[in-house]
Amino acid sequence: MIPVMPVSRADRASVDAAATAWALAARGGDPDAAEHFVRALHGDVLRYVARLSGDPRTAHDLTQDTFARAFGSLHRYEGRASARTWLLSIARRAVADSLRRAAVRPRIADAVDWQAAVEGAQPRGLPGFDDGVALLDLLRSLPEERREAFLWTQVVGVSYEEAAAFAGCPVGTVRSRVSRARVTLERLLRDAETASALDA
Repeated sequence: MIPVMPVSRADRASVDAAATAWALAARGGDPDAAEHFVRALHGDVLRYVARLSGDPRTAHDLTQDTFARAFGSLHRYEGRASARTWLLSIARRAVADSLRRAAVRPRIADAVDWQAAVEGAQPRGLPGFDDGVALLDLLRSLPEERREAFLWTQVVGVSYEEAAAFAGCPVGTVRSRVSRARVTLERLLRDAETASALDA
């Protein structure tokens, strides 16, 4: 599981301002600033791609791909949006490209149900493992726009205003999507708990 650490809004604003300054300095060729930029935002990108892709096993590769893309286009970054918002938009495209590649890649496995075989081979009994799998399953059941709004604001910790700018929609729309995602997740959790109680 990718841990989610709570961060206060003041701390987030401070990190965002510093990361944006480091990104602009790195654009000018400062290698120390580039390192600070990566360290400041690495955790956010890792959590975001893990949740968005629904596959924590590929999160590190997607994070590396995101930063590679970011440094490849850093010369075009002008600081109009925070570096984190800019970086998460790159991460979103990296995940989308990865999912598209996976959809067209031939799937070869000895088992008839290759996905069940892979899931069955994963380690069990680790603290939080079952909860994490359940959460990923629930998140996957949400419509994409609601899932992204929920992940941005509730997991990654961006403000509703940033999420709205990122999604290209009004702030009220983001609030509505998050609210509806919460309602759906709560209902699904209640249904799962009821089913579990009946099976016991």
